[in-house]
Amino acid sequence: MLDDLVIGFDRALRTLAGIAATSRPLPGANLPDAALTPEERRHAAGLMRVNHAGEVCAQALYAAQALVARDPAIRQEFAQAAREEEEHLAWTQARLADLHDRPSLLNPLWYAGSFAIGVAAGVAGDRVNLGFVVETERQVEEHLTGHMDELPATDGRSRAIVEQMRDDEARHGAMAQAAGATPLPLPVTGLMRVAAKVMKVVAYRV
Repeated sequence: MLDDLVIGFDRALRTLAGIAATSRPLPGANLPDAALTPEERRHAAGLMRVNHAGEVCAQALYAAQALVARDPAIRQEFAQAAREEEEHLAWTQARLADLHDRPSLLNPLWYAGSFAIGVAAGVAGDRVNLGFVVETERQVEEHLTGHMDELPATDGRSRAIVEQMRDDEARHGAMAQAAGATPLPLPVTGLMRVAAKVMKVVAYRV
């Protein structure tokens, strides 16, 4: 347990300090950087800032869920998913830099709130814990599909990142489903959607 706490604390510090590693190449890195209008660039940056904030939330959720998971195999699954989500964090951070913009100023708040939610989901039991992952990834997949529609058509680099992220999120959700997830009650999924919408609206600007 102490080792898990140390690892979790280290991950939190690296996430909030903007230190994220990736073992996979940055999607779209070989594509030309499109000549976006100032308005298109601001909009693309706002969307990528939301995605980056979402990955900050994902780091907190997976760290918390792994910490309280009872089954070691499930804990390992969460740890693996967190490593892949860290790649998403690195990719969105790199794209924000390319767009000459910054991450959300409220990332510490997003992290703290998501960590608390992850602990609550985990305390409810491993099947509920997994169900929370399934629903989270389903909503994130929908959100990323929406961003594919919203991003400027010429912004191939941002679109490549979002597309790969969407594929990974779908796989994480399928993993949790196969591991024995139980469906969450409708009021819970509704609250999750409301919380996600608030984060997206605020992170787009702040």
